[in-house]
Amino acid sequence: MLSRRRLLETSTLALIAAGLSPVSPALAQGVFDAGELLKPGVLPEMSMGKADAPVTVIEYASMTCGHCAHFHETVFPHLKEKYIDAGKVRFIYREFPLDALAAAASMLSRCAPGDRYFEMTGLFYAKQKDWIRADDPVEGLFSIAKQSGFTRETFKTCLTDQKLLDGITANRTRGSEAFKIDGTPTFFVNGKKIVGISTVAEMDEALAPLLKG
Repeated sequence: MLSRRRLLETSTLALIAAGLSPVSPALAQGVFDAGELLKPGVLPEMSMGKADAPVTVIEYASMTCGHCAHFHETVFPHLKEKYIDAGKVRFIYREFPLDALAAAASMLSRCAPGDRYFEMTGLFYAKQKDWIRADDPVEGLFSIAKQSGFTRETFKTCLTDQKLLDGITANRTRGSEAFKIDGTPTFFVNGKKIVGISTVAEMDEALAPLLKG
């Protein structure tokens, strides 16, 4: 079993812990080249919605970010039902772990049996307070992961997958260096950078000009 101390002291995971702070409320911060933004990183892109949707929303988020959990509990269901499922928006989720524990949760989501990445991500956000505040957060992660089919062995194997960790680290570094991300959640809506969308109204406001007619 991976103890909290062992996880947090593992040098490769500790490299991810940059001490960045979540940000809110929504704030536009310029426009980036859509072509560059849409280039996938070293790991497979995690997305939902039609590939040819008129709007692409990219979210950079951390599994230990309270604002990210709030977005996925209160705003994302609206985004999915009204825009993604309707073919208006393609949604891309990119991991931007703010600490080692967030990196671990992202790794487990990537390792989820079957096509259950978004299911796992949503579950970790929904139960975020439980596992973050647990005496042993890693054990808290396992209690959630086993609901999606993980065993102790597959749980440990996932969290010691150096190639997967390196991929998440590389994607995070690219987001920071290429797209100037310094907090979560950060969104790109057809290239426009918006930091901290936290309400349905803010999401509708960001999408409305791009979906007229």
